[in-house]
Amino acid sequence: MAKLIDGKAIAAAVRREVQDAVATRAAQGAPPSLVAVQVADDAASDLYVRRQERSCAKLGIAFQRLRLPSDATEGRLLDELAALNERGDVTGIILQMPLPAHINPRVARRGLAPDKDVEGVHPENLGWLLSGRTTRVPPTAAAALACIESTGVQLEGAEAVVIGHSETVGKPVALLLMERLATVTVAHHATHDVAAHTTRADVVVVAVGKPGLVTASMIKPGAVVVDVGINEVEQEDGSTIVVGDVDASVADQAGWLSPVPGGVGPVTVAMLMRNATK
Repeated sequence: MAKLIDGKAIAAAVRREVQDAVATRAAQGAPPSLVAVQVADDAASDLYVRRQERSCAKLGIAFQRLRLPSDATEGRLLDELAALNERGDVTGIILQMPLPAHINPRVARRGLAPDKDVEGVHPENLGWLLSGRTTRVPPTAAAALACIESTGVQLEGAEAVVIGHSETVGKPVALLLMERLATVTVAHHATHDVAAHTTRADVVVVAVGKPGLVTASMIKPGAVVVDVGINEVEQEDGSTIVVGDVDASVADQAGWLSPVPGGVGPVTVAMLMRNATK
């Protein structure tokens, strides 16, 4: 039976670091302040913003929400971001996803000032990650790595498979693992046989958004499995539960497993707060 990775404990340790950093910045006369920019209404995005606000309040980080209507043009969003970039009282900006279909996310992310991009999604920050500088790593990718390292697994020389190649999770996680000298394979929707790769992996990171995607037969005995997926699944009685991308049977095969909820999720929010103090 796999040992569970305690995301809440990891997050608590990161928050202690953040509290110290907030106090230091406040003493220097530059307290951190975040603005979340949201275009239109989205239930999942609303939930994430509320969590950000609560976390900021607990850590002493000022927080504001800027909500634009769903018909706001790409130009207006870029103008709002430019104004926030210029504000001295704003030290960090979070561009909430999803955006309406008429706004290109990559164009919008380029509108962020790199030094205020707390999610590490500006091309400049992603480029620094490619070169080995990890000042502003996308929070979910940083959280996945923290979960892996909490197990004590030796990453140098390890075989690692990342399932999913998004710009905010899959690709950054792969880069972080390579920086630690793991041998990394990235699988995605065009990979013919994912199991052919995962069954030889010492570490598997799954970030796809498909419940039950990874099953026990796909996992090497004793492997570290980090589940980044967050999916709402309806039960027979009409209620919903939150599950990851990893099937429950994996717990009988893996050595370590991050639970959903309680694994990567709380660490992600803590990593976002840490980025806000840099």
